[in-house]
Amino acid sequence: MTVTGIVTAVIVGAIIGALGRLFAPGKSHISVPATIGVGVVAALLGTAIASSLSLANTAGVDWIELALQVGLATIGVGMVARRSRGRSR
Repeated sequence: MTVTGIVTAVIVGAIIGALGRLFAPGKSHISVPATIGVGVVAALLGTAIASSLSLANTAGVDWIELALQVGLATIGVGMVARRSRGRSR
């Protein structure tokens, strides 16, 4: 992977993670790096799932792929927030 690819993955991960954090119910007390990490993982998994179902690489914006990514990020943010909340008690 090139440096440009890594930077792009981090930027897309930050956006996907922020959207996932926005849609997650309740307060999400997780750090910005954790949000970006969840976003990167969700973006990669969402792309893999969409590609395996032949839903990626359509003409224009891949709305189904984006919805999968944001949905996975929402679940991931909720899991990380719940896990970190349990540790602080």
